[in-house]
Amino acid sequence: MIRPSPACAALLLLAACKPAAAPADAPRAAGQAAPATVAAAALPAAPIAAPADAKGTVQASITRFLAVRSYHASMHAEGGAHAMDSDIDFVAPDRYRMAVKGLGTQVVIGDTMYMSVQGRSMQVPMPPGTLTQWRDPARLEANAAGMTVQAQGADAVDGSAAQRYLVHHSDPHPTDLLYWIGADGLPLQIQVHGQAQGKPVTTTIRYSRFDDPAIQVAPPR
Repeated sequence: MIRPSPACAALLLLAACKPAAAPADAPRAAGQAAPATVAAAALPAAPIAAPADAKGTVQASITRFLAVRSYHASMHAEGGAHAMDSDIDFVAPDRYRMAVKGLGTQVVIGDTMYMSVQGRSMQVPMPPGTLTQWRDPARLEANAAGMTVQAQGADAVDGSAAQRYLVHHSDPHPTDLLYWIGADGLPLQIQVHGQAQGKPVTTTIRYSRFDDPAIQVAPPR
């Protein structure tokens, strides 16, 4: 199941990773798998203008992201023992579904996790607030206090115009991640470099279908 990252808790990244600094050109590294690459060749003729206040822009994007009622995300982790692909659906305020290729589906509703493996379903209680704590405004404000942001210019994700930012968090440990913001102010993609079981891992999350009423998350039957 997704474990929220202190590096960008508002975005529910992977706490299992021990992040390392990501180079500015990370999204164009050679040999990166297709689901984790950025379609730079599709840059529009008139890219989005980069705002002067990079940190304020990222904070505003996170705030807007937290206000959406639903979204879909595709996650690709490259490195470690093997690659991992998963699809995540969210419905506010506290419903998540994560389908991991080859491993099954997990659903979280409130403080209950429903695990489906090989056709069998079970319920697992979670400590109160395990996921919802990361949407707490007070926690988000504390994270923002130690955040610095560097604008890296115009880019594109799957042909959609975006601005790319390098986001650095100092608390609770140094963490860098790349953050792409679309024309509507919402995140299109996040990429973080970290470690899993002592091996480097690059995790890319792409977001889509914001506020799509067709996204529903129900307990497995």
